Amino acid sequence: MYVAGLVIPVPEDRMEAYRQWAEFSGAFFREYGCLEIVDSWEDFVPDGKTTDFRRAVAAKPGEKIVLSWQIWPDKESFQAAEARMHEDPRMDSAGEPPFDASRLILGCFQPLYATGRDGTSQG
Repeated sequence: MYVAGLVIPVPEDRMEAYRQWAEFSGAFFREYGCLEIVDSWEDFVPDGKTTDFRRAVAAKPGEKIVLSWQIWPDKESFQAAEARMHEDPRMDSAGEPPFDASRLILGCFQPLYATGRDGTSQG
């Protein structure tokens, strides 16, 4: 398992546009081997004393935080899919994302421990 995580500031009034963009992107990523994608809209994101999600992405007033993650079979699958997706002309047909992509945070991670929906654990 390999996890790609994103933190994205999205204008509050663009929630539906983001949902549509995520739906298109999710289907595209799944076609290239992504096992699971979750896009989560801010519900409770407290301000921290030193750092927090908002500061991390320089969120502006009126923006909500989206936490998104993708589960890939392994790092090699993710890297191979990234290369192939950037060659696919549909990658450009999704249009402009409904957020400022320059403030998006992306990170990829090797899980240390996971417990799945089926009750099994990996570690």
